[in-house]
Amino acid sequence: MSVAISKRLRALVLGSALLVSAGAGAAFGQARHGATPGEFDFYVLALSWSPSFCEAQGERSSRSMQCAGERPFSFVVHGLWPQFTRGFPEYCQVPAPELDRRVVNGMLDIMPAPGLVRQQWAKHGTCSGARSASAYFETVRQARAKIRIPQEFENITAIKTVSPDEVEDAFVRVNPGLARDMISVQCDSQRLREVRICIGRDMNFTACEEAERRACRREQLVLPPARAGRS
Repeated sequence: MSVAISKRLRALVLGSALLVSAGAGAAFGQARHGATPGEFDFYVLALSWSPSFCEAQGERSSRSMQCAGERPFSFVVHGLWPQFTRGFPEYCQVPAPELDRRVVNGMLDIMPAPGLVRQQWAKHGTCSGARSASAYFETVRQARAKIRIPQEFENITAIKTVSPDEVEDAFVRVNPGLARDMISVQCDSQRLREVRICIGRDMNFTACEEAERRACRREQLVLPPARAGRS
């Protein structure tokens, strides 16, 4: 049995178990508001396919830096999320400490929307236990620098069709230490939405069954191309 088929069967079994157990207790993936900062098991680095986001937003994206600026964004950082083995902490300090404008501006090369930077700090950064917002975003940058984007997802100028397995295989192939149980692909009704990669607190890749439970189950996905612009 191939690795791809084996993984799909495992995911279906886990999904069935989740449905059976949902009525007996808290559902897997449940958010825990106000958890203690710094108490979590691993991170999830979420890399969004920016053209899919912009296409889904339609006219609402026409004035955004991410969708209408000069730079043709492809994969961008959605966030770096502290996770429990089951569930995740969020909004661990309300209100969140205000972000210095210099911190926000310093992240716009990989998180191309000031509102996104602020929202990710409030929802996830406050749960990281980092000594400051600057320290948290340095960890975000460190996690992003660890990931190599496969060549086939660079400079896409026409619509591309792929399967979730092909996306996972491509990332595993070019990132030493990354395995199929450490990554999941997310989608909407037809488009690749994002790739989620699990990273331990030591910044090494780690297995994460919960991310796989929520993975895309479609056979084929569309990648809208990066719009024309200046790289």
